[in-house]
Amino acid sequence: MRKGLAIAGTAAAVLVAGGIAGVAGGDLLRAVAAGSVTPPPSPAASVGPLDPAAQRYLDAVAARDADALAAAFAPDGLVTDVGREIRGRDAIRRWAANEVIGGTYTLLDHTPRAGGVSMLVRFQPAGAGGFRANYHFDITGGSITRATLEYA
Repeated sequence: MRKGLAIAGTAAAVLVAGGIAGVAGGDLLRAVAAGSVTPPPSPAASVGPLDPAAQRYLDAVAARDADALAAAFAPDGLVTDVGREIRGRDAIRRWAANEVIGGTYTLLDHTPRAGGVSMLVRFQPAGAGGFRANYHFDITGGSITRATLEYA
């Protein structure tokens, strides 16, 4: 029983240190189970909404939908994935199906810029450890025209 209490106490301490105060011990576990405790906002939440085209890209990965991911790009869109170039929706769809779909993204930060957005993400491919990456999307007319992906 002491081990269980130590874990609950540690969880309470971690949550309080992370900015969630006012709940302790068994109350913490009940609050988490009830969904009334939420983590502090991520850094990305403080810089405003993500460009809709970039959001469609992330949503497509979450939905495991290579067609939707390719549709976020202009017909002649270009992905530069750590130096490798993938051009056009069909090629982007194949790349996404083979290398992206099945993984998970965590948006860590994003910065709107003229003509697009830069994002810091954590990507965890299916069945593999994750890594941080910088994604720079050029966006025109609501579609991604160029995505430059680099390890962070």
